[in-house]
Amino acid sequence: MKQHIRELVEQAVQQLRESAELELTADPRINVERTRDQSHGDFATNIAMMLAKQAKSNPRVLAQKIVDALPKSEQVVKTEIAGPGFINFYLAATAYEQVVCTVLDAGAKYGESSIGSAEKILLEYVSANPTGPLHVGHGRGAAYGAATANLLKAAGYIVHSEYYVNDAGRQMDILSASVWLRYLDLAGEEVTFPSNGYQGDYIWDIAADLHRENGDSFRHPIATVMAEVPADVDDKELHIDGIIENAKTLLGDSYRVVHRAAIDAILGDIREDLADFGVEYDEWFSEYSLESFIDKAIEKLQQSGDVFEQDGALWFRSTKYGDEKDRVVVRENGLKTYFASDIAYHLNKLERGFSTMIDIWGADHHGYVPRVRAALSAMGKQSEQLEVQLVQFASLYRGGEKVQMSTRSGSFVTLRELREEVGNDAARFFYVMRKSEQHMDFDLDLARSQSSENPVYYIQYAHARIYSVMRQLKERKLSWDEREGRGNLHLLTESHEKELMLAMARYPELIESAAQQREPHQLAHYLRDLAHLLHTYYNAHHFIVDEQQLRNARLTLVLATRQIFANGLAILGVSSPEEM
Repeated sequence: MKQHIRELVEQAVQQLRESAELELTADPRINVERTRDQSHGDFATNIAMMLAKQAKSNPRVLAQKIVDALPKSEQVVKTEIAGPGFINFYLAATAYEQVVCTVLDAGAKYGESSIGSAEKILLEYVSANPTGPLHVGHGRGAAYGAATANLLKAAGYIVHSEYYVNDAGRQMDILSASVWLRYLDLAGEEVTFPSNGYQGDYIWDIAADLHRENGDSFRHPIATVMAEVPADVDDKELHIDGIIENAKTLLGDSYRVVHRAAIDAILGDIREDLADFGVEYDEWFSEYSLESFIDKAIEKLQQSGDVFEQDGALWFRSTKYGDEKDRVVVRENGLKTYFASDIAYHLNKLERGFSTMIDIWGADHHGYVPRVRAALSAMGKQSEQLEVQLVQFASLYRGGEKVQMSTRSGSFVTLRELREEVGNDAARFFYVMRKSEQHMDFDLDLARSQSSENPVYYIQYAHARIYSVMRQLKERKLSWDEREGRGNLHLLTESHEKELMLAMARYPELIESAAQQREPHQLAHYLRDLAHLLHTYYNAHHFIVDEQQLRNARLTLVLATRQIFANGLAILGVSSPEEM
């Protein structure tokens, strides 16, 4: 209905332009919102106030011209100019009845719109370093990112989803060194493992595969491996760096074999884990592929005059663009920093033709936003093209106690373990129930419960309950006459029925709002409210009544409601069961 009102206003404005009563330099963006108080109508637009200055007209005078130019519509019974120039629209009762038919006609496409105007968006999310299995914190970013992608597509945006694979840099070297040390253990060397190496069981598994496939080919005496390496207790960072340097020297070309084995094993596990979670990407983008782009990005920064040399390193003068301090892009040893790779990656995104980049990062990366935007500005790009959505990690509670997580120690709950415990549906839904930037406590006991307190169970039960009604209909040797149901929607006069139709009419508006604000929790809450309306209606009235016309009208209403449950749950990545 909101879209219908918007189209009426668009046609009125276009008519005024064609008749030269309204001169505009560009097509206006027409905002239509549902009124907070129904005494002011169902919808309102502020278009007259938005165009008044450009049209050199009093807003109320312009509003009257727009009202006079509105095409006739059976769904609108009255318009009213209010306040400084709002145009209020009052809908006919049949407008809400028509929504039921619209839902059934549109099916899985109900709620989709073109508000995104085919804008090309690159959505990057999760992008966890391939240094270990995904944990429950990564799961929240995955669920949020996938749901946001689906919302954007439903609202008419062209979305390219991407996982940025950090397969280069120091963390990958620490991972490779950790695997090699475990390999040496298996080969018979007595290894004292570094305190900041990766220590999970998965490291042993990768090392075992490496030893099984290569025997003792990569074995070196532990004394040689540790030669001239600073003690761990003196400086743990220099200790692991020394091991890495010796590994590269001793292994030579074979270091790449160890490095690749470690990354491929973990990345393969991540891919499988996300796919099983219902999260698929259009592209897995390798950091290694950016080598030439990094030089290009640094050259662009140098051309802007915002790069300087200090202590043998190259620095980007990001403070000029609002960052808290300047940033190193090339270290004194000639190695490019992770920041340099990130600058290049975002330049690459823009040069691939995306007008908007949405990055979904963990909340601990909030300080990274101004420096990346600073680099974009220095390279002559619009920093506003980068939009960062921060996701707080989720705290997992089991039996009322918080589970501690640490990737390097290996003492963490993986996303796979969470999915096995509560199921994909509960995990996907619970992850998006709150705003992404808000802290989240994931209650395992609630997620597993089969009660009205568990929101995903409550919604799925509402969907399954409608299937149950149709099975009962069949058991009573009756059938649904859709044509008769559509023709008798005027019989639906109960307050529960009116509330359901009103909620159904709001669904497309909800999708637009959730997409534009990148807030899938809006949809989660909407579905929870819709389930409450359905359950309340079910408990208050019989659907399979003797009066045939009323029965078919009620069945038509609840079947349209079922379609919305299916559509909304699909966007959130949650299944729509027929039985519970």
